[in-house]
Amino acid sequence: MENNTLDLLIKAFTPPLENPVIIFSLILFIILIIPNILNRIKIPGIIGLIIAGIIIGPKGLNFFLEDDSFVEIFSTIGLLYIMFIAGLELDLNQFKANRNKSIAFSIFTFLIPLGLGFPIFYYLLHPIDPNIDLNASLLIASMFATHTLLTYPIVSKMGISKNRAVAITVGGTILTDTAVLLLLAVIVGNHQGGLSKEFWIQLIISLIIFSAIMFVVMPRIAKWFFKKLESEKHSHFIFVLSVVFFASFLAEVAGLESIIGAFFAGLALNKLIPASSALMNRIEFIGNSLFIPFFLISVGMKVDMSVILEGPAALIIAAVLTIVAIAGKWLAAWVTQLVFRFTKTDRQLIFGLSSAHAAATLAVIMVGVNEGILDDNVLNGTVILILVTCIVASFATEKAAVKAVVEADNVIAEEEDDKEHKDEQILMPIANPKNMNKILEFAILIKDKKSKNALDILTVVPNDTEAEINIKKANEALEEFIKDATASDTQADIISTIDHNPGSGMARMAKETMADMLILGWPRRIGFIDKLIGEKLDLVLKTDKLLFICDFKTPLINNKKIAVAVPPFAELELRFNLWLDKITELAKELSLPLEFYCNETTKDVIKEIIEKRGVGKNTSFEILDDWNDFLILSKSVPEDSLFVLVSARKGSVSYLSIQDNLPTKLERYFQNHSKLIVYP
Repeated sequence: MENNTLDLLIKAFTPPLENPVIIFSLILFIILIIPNILNRIKIPGIIGLIIAGIIIGPKGLNFFLEDDSFVEIFSTIGLLYIMFIAGLELDLNQFKANRNKSIAFSIFTFLIPLGLGFPIFYYLLHPIDPNIDLNASLLIASMFATHTLLTYPIVSKMGISKNRAVAITVGGTILTDTAVLLLLAVIVGNHQGGLSKEFWIQLIISLIIFSAIMFVVMPRIAKWFFKKLESEKHSHFIFVLSVVFFASFLAEVAGLESIIGAFFAGLALNKLIPASSALMNRIEFIGNSLFIPFFLISVGMKVDMSVILEGPAALIIAAVLTIVAIAGKWLAAWVTQLVFRFTKTDRQLIFGLSSAHAAATLAVIMVGVNEGILDDNVLNGTVILILVTCIVASFATEKAAVKAVVEADNVIAEEEDDKEHKDEQILMPIANPKNMNKILEFAILIKDKKSKNALDILTVVPNDTEAEINIKKANEALEEFIKDATASDTQADIISTIDHNPGSGMARMAKETMADMLILGWPRRIGFIDKLIGEKLDLVLKTDKLLFICDFKTPLINNKKIAVAVPPFAELELRFNLWLDKITELAKELSLPLEFYCNETTKDVIKEIIEKRGVGKNTSFEILDDWNDFLILSKSVPEDSLFVLVSARKGSVSYLSIQDNLPTKLERYFQNHSKLIVYP
């Protein structure tokens, strides 16, 4: 019996592995251990996973068969997932704000590496490696044009993500990657049968139909789905995955590569999945934890390092690949600097951010390998290219980011603003848990990501003989909100208190927790609203905290714009900058345009502030001088807009008598709008 068990163990672990459980376990251990080790010595984990794949692959220790279907399936999913997240994470607002400069940079960073790489590979390296023909040379050159924003976390951490050089580099990624993927379709088509007139007609028609489905039909279906199944959070994730793989299939039907479909799926769903939402967190978690690492390991498995030892050709190709890739991106950054008269620091930032070749590069090269356009020499050289460019980009970006921080004129102001909000405390009193899902989403979206404090969810129970029982029931009811917050990678705590009056309980807890702002729900009955304003809200307003009163009719992503009515002298109120930051952050998270209704003086102040926030070009203004008739806005603000009304406490400089009993008035005039009242 013991011998049989031992024989089974030896057989199970004898390369190549055949047991899917052991294969899966081994890969998971690699994903767990390798990146953590390399991160300690500041080497990107992506490099470690590729190297691990080289070691355990068919050309290494031979743990896996070359055509292992189990690994192949996960590898394909990972490849599509990389391109989907690339489209999903692009900041479309940043692109709009810097549209012209981003377009120019994308042209430079596409054409210069392409123009530099093609003649070198086609005319100089073709004699060394005959496999590098016209299609291969063009494909390799197009690979140079791609870039992965691998070093973006560096600039984000240093607080210069709004820097003009950073903004145009991020925006240029959209057009550059799209152009490379379309060129890829042309190259593959030429390899498979030539570029006939029929090919171009079919490609153009297919691209038009495919784009219409992805950018017109699919967003509407997704918006309808998210609205109808609002509470079914797991269904949202399954729906997104279905869209990704269905889009990939449609791309293949249209004669394009499947990775183009995945990338377009990311762009199509970009505005519907906020960066801080629970859904985005789930998408990134699953991809970064499982699918993408699987793909990176599978890339390493295809590499045969012994080819490098067989002759100088592989080494020459690897060296040329790396040099041309770095030189092409540096030249693109230099030309951008000259055209727009940027500083040397701006040029270094652009080069650092755009010189890393990783996700998109791997996607393009793997398509070339799978189609038989590229050989092992190029694949091996690409692995070396990725290793070198990721290291160069990391050092270049960090050095340039430090210079940018030192040179920035508003560093002191930003640091002071940071200190003010980095420990912000949000208190969210809940009266009716059934109506609070949208309000919790709002709180998560506007919460300062730098704040170390948890989101406090408060319930106030009557101080009677059943107080203890009611607290227990309230805590159990609020546990679901803790799960939703955790799914968004947001820490949340439950606070329960006893008080004879709900308003006084909220006010007391706002002081005890030192909350910066309170977020309240919106009662439904007009009579009860009057009672709320007369009893509970007056007590809360006395705390002098920033207050949001929310009435969201539909999910926040279903709104098409945010309309904000701001009374005269609102800019003189104490927390003017704070509430404006929160509304601006909400607009950025939801990728929605902002429209302000205010007088000229307030407009000038708001415009100056939001331009510093990077959303100035996505903002419009309507002059509103007569505030006695501000309710007429109900006719000009569409019902698919989020209407934000900035109010004021009695006695404050921006207080107007028409602001009395606002919830009652808004319920009458803006009955079908999603609404938000702000008390600074």
